[in-house]
Amino acid sequence: MNGHDVIIVGGGLAGLTVAIALSRYNYNVAIFESSAYPHHKVCGEYVSNEIVPYLQFLGVDLIAEGGVSITDFEISNTKGKKVKSSLPIGGVGISRYAFDHLLFKQAKKQNVRFYFKKVLDVAHEQDVFTVYTKQKSIKAKVVIGAFGKRSNLDKKLNRDFIQRKNGWLGVKCHYKNEEFPTNLVALHNFEGGYGGLSKTETGAVNFCYLARYDQFRKHKNIEDFNSRVVSQNPHLREFLKHSEALFDAPISIGQISFDSKKPVFNHILMCGDTAGLIHPLCGNGMAMAIHSGKLVSEAVHRFMSEREYLRKDMEKEYSEEWRKHFKDRLRYGSYFQKILMQESLLNWGINTLGRSEGILRAMIKKTHGKMVTP
Repeated sequence: MNGHDVIIVGGGLAGLTVAIALSRYNYNVAIFESSAYPHHKVCGEYVSNEIVPYLQFLGVDLIAEGGVSITDFEISNTKGKKVKSSLPIGGVGISRYAFDHLLFKQAKKQNVRFYFKKVLDVAHEQDVFTVYTKQKSIKAKVVIGAFGKRSNLDKKLNRDFIQRKNGWLGVKCHYKNEEFPTNLVALHNFEGGYGGLSKTETGAVNFCYLARYDQFRKHKNIEDFNSRVVSQNPHLREFLKHSEALFDAPISIGQISFDSKKPVFNHILMCGDTAGLIHPLCGNGMAMAIHSGKLVSEAVHRFMSEREYLRKDMEKEYSEEWRKHFKDRLRYGSYFQKILMQESLLNWGINTLGRSEGILRAMIKKTHGKMVTP
């Protein structure tokens, strides 16, 4: 068969992790990514330390590459009342611009093939996949979907969640602010949304927020929304007032879906946000993407190396492993978001958490996993 052993559609954290892991076994691995590296993406840019041992196994050391050690967390309601806690295992602040590029360079070092082209369709027939772009079609034994939160490919594949309207908008910008603590990740609420603040490897503070689109559309643009709505939270108002934007304009993504998704669809193994998106308030999407990449690479390696291990076995085992590791975390993330979006529950929660740091630490643990080892 001309083509590749494995094709990965999408070159974000999950896709790059799979590629690096599988290339260690000398499989012919290719990634299709629409944009050349490096580039920014809408992301909270805080990654839990739970995946640090596995990344080191893959040859990537975030702290050595400039990542910021984060040890503390704080959360505030719309009026600015806040509570603070140390993080159970801590994390690293690093931009997607730098993180994806680090993994890209490691993948290139291990002879992963990159096609900077947009995938239009994926077909599976007679146990062989065909990946179609505008210019060509390429075959593979296994195809992995790692194309992010939502894509035109979801529509082409007719995935259930893509048919439903979703009213969330994600916005991200980097700021210069020397006063923001290096070791802190902060989550601040405003009417119809919430935003996270944390430092990255350049010293810039990443401000990424999620807002209901019905709230946002009442305003002229992001600048107006920031001024009239986001700045109602006094902490965010002070941050924006005393910060210098480092992007020419914020970047955004619309129609973000938190609906449940299937980890296997049309025999394509989905990972990262393509398999299921955790609410940004949990600050753990990057770690989940990398962990899911590990899980899918293990299932694919077994399928490729054991003759008696059939495709149906690989799909079943990966689906079970994905649910085992992420189903509860996604559920708790959904619960916590519902609390944040109801003012009375949020105020009650902040008052309750203010009396016990242990409760806040327990909530954080519900959306984080155990250390991921090779």
